[in-house]
Amino acid sequence: MKFFTLFFGFLNDIYQNKFLITQLTKRDFSNKYIGSTLGFVWTIIQPFVMIGVMWLVFTKGFKAGPVDGIPFIAWLTCGIIVWDFFANTISSATNVFSEYNYLVKKISFRIAILPIVKILSALIAHFILIGIAMVIFIGSGVEFSVYWFQMFYYMFALFIFLLGLSWITSSLQVFLKDISQIVQVFLQFGFWLTPIMWSYKMIPENFMWALKINPIFYIVNGYRQSFLTPTPFWQDLTSLAYFWGGTLVVVLVGVLLFRKLRPHFADVL
Repeated sequence: MKFFTLFFGFLNDIYQNKFLITQLTKRDFSNKYIGSTLGFVWTIIQPFVMIGVMWLVFTKGFKAGPVDGIPFIAWLTCGIIVWDFFANTISSATNVFSEYNYLVKKISFRIAILPIVKILSALIAHFILIGIAMVIFIGSGVEFSVYWFQMFYYMFALFIFLLGLSWITSSLQVFLKDISQIVQVFLQFGFWLTPIMWSYKMIPENFMWALKINPIFYIVNGYRQSFLTPTPFWQDLTSLAYFWGGTLVVVLVGVLLFRKLRPHFADVL
């Protein structure tokens, strides 16, 4: 009961501070490219250079062909744009309390909303990438489907997971600076352990549980089911239960850890 009280109180804080969140998000997005000639174009360049390199390596080097009848470039692009959003968000959100320490020291400001700024800032770039990805899908012969709009469900699901996870990493980072490096190590392992470059069907059925406890697998697979293989998100209730069960745990741990450590942030920062 107390958790739901805190949750609805948090939603009220978001509403009360919506203007400030909007302004901080705009500034955060623009600050990433201050002094850069190409500016936000780098948002597009970086992930698509990776897509281009991986496409060349796998199609020309390893002779990779269509995956389940889907052109490899479309299949690969769908996975990369999800991972780019996830990795960029958690990397920046981990340092959010240190970055906005001047707000952390204001007693009246609800700093629990700061990770939202980082998520929304990364979401702007994500929407740009999705738009370009749609062009690639259509150019690859993928037909438009009403299931494309299902991506908003998976986007919301990833948003909630990222919020809980960022409360954990950002709270710990205030006291343990190595958390940023630890997160980067986990991201490197996570990239290859998540079926972005390879098909999950390569995994024996009795090991599928290991994939299903990986929340990013659910999102990557969900984006592919939305854009490439039209499938309703409620068809696989087992994966849905795994994801939301794990996400609820992550959010709960994030809330409890943040509340426990929050009173000491100003002393350390």
